[in-house]
Amino acid sequence: MESSPLSPFSHSTSHSSDCLNLGRSSSPSFPYYHNWKLDFGDSLTPKGVKVIYRTRQLEEQQAKSRIWNETWLASFFYKPCNYELFVKQSLNMEMAIVMARDSGMDWILHLDTDELIHPAGAREYSLRQLLLDVPGNVDMVIFPNYESSVEREDIKEPFSEVTMFKKNYDHLPKDTYFGTYKDSVRGNPNYFLTYGNGKSVARVQDHLRPNGAHRWHNYMKTPNEIKLEEAAVLHYTYAKFSDLTSRRDRCGCKPTKEDVKRCFMLDFDRSAFIIASTATEEEMLKWLM
Repeated sequence: MESSPLSPFSHSTSHSSDCLNLGRSSSPSFPYYHNWKLDFGDSLTPKGVKVIYRTRQLEEQQAKSRIWNETWLASFFYKPCNYELFVKQSLNMEMAIVMARDSGMDWILHLDTDELIHPAGAREYSLRQLLLDVPGNVDMVIFPNYESSVEREDIKEPFSEVTMFKKNYDHLPKDTYFGTYKDSVRGNPNYFLTYGNGKSVARVQDHLRPNGAHRWHNYMKTPNEIKLEEAAVLHYTYAKFSDLTSRRDRCGCKPTKEDVKRCFMLDFDRSAFIIASTATEEEMLKWLM
């Protein structure tokens, strides 16, 4: 059995933040996991990873993709920044389906570089085991997302330094979610800063297609899906200061409320871009914290 990388830290319920330990309490008093630690061991070198470089040949191949015929995606075509990224993700996911099928893979998952899978609820702490336990008639498994919380301004390696996450409402009792909503959003318009619909893992099969960066679908049927009650996607969103400034540096939009709408889909991303483009470093840190 694989050992869990989660350390069983104790946490006093009288702590001023009233956060929930990653431990095993079934009656959370606040929608957070706290003191989360990931043990990477001695090596961070990924094993079994194949990198596909964005070459001219790849771009020519993707220019012929059937993705360009998808009417649900048409409103994202030929737009800058996040919209362009969304289309590229769909193109890459379509390629990944073919690669997964040719390699004999059973399941396929799309994760961003600021996300990890937390395969809780399986007999052992293993995504492989978690998916082995899924009934054979299930086509898609939904992992609700947890969002990291900014704990301090000097985070350099989020995967090893971030310890607190806001739990998804799908994993919270209703009285906890609604009773602590005002405190947990901290003045933001939404419960999460960014997305809240989780990520899905799809069984590799005929006619599978991407349905945005968070879901899969099938050209010939409506997939049978289930939502997991314990496992989650950990989203390390704006976990370090450079996450804020990097959006400014890679997007050429003007830092105005109107122009950012053509570059970013989410309100918080729009606000973050404006702050990163117009504020001093001190003001940015104050806004982020």
